[in-house]
Amino acid sequence: MGVVSASHVQRGVQGGFAQMCHGKSAPLRRMQSGDWLVYYSPRTEMGGGEPLQAFTAIGRVVDDHVYEYAMSATFVPFRRNIEYVPCREARIVDLLDRLCITRGKRNWGYPFRTGHFEIDREDFLTIAEAMHADLG
Repeated sequence: MGVVSASHVQRGVQGGFAQMCHGKSAPLRRMQSGDWLVYYSPRTEMGGGEPLQAFTAIGRVVDDHVYEYAMSATFVPFRRNIEYVPCREARIVDLLDRLCITRGKRNWGYPFRTGHFEIDREDFLTIAEAMHADLG
């Protein structure tokens, strides 16, 4: 699970890459080729925008390559190639009672503060189904 604003998720989907945690390499290096990535977007824009609280993209890690990408002279984040699948946004509020990571938790948003974390297979499949994602 990656936690990224919806506008940044869209850039990644359009470019076929993942970038998270302000461009750090560690979260990307923890993933392996063939792993799935689900993006959760708390807001439409980083540092502002409208509240969204939805799962916004889903894709599969293509290879083992983590690379730097110069976005400006002072910002060179790390990226990873992802093959995204067509899907719809799914609001988390509709899934709170169905997901192990949120079920029965008053402060369900706490794990999302880390920016990147692993979820179990059951939660992944529940989210993918809610997003109408074709996992092949």
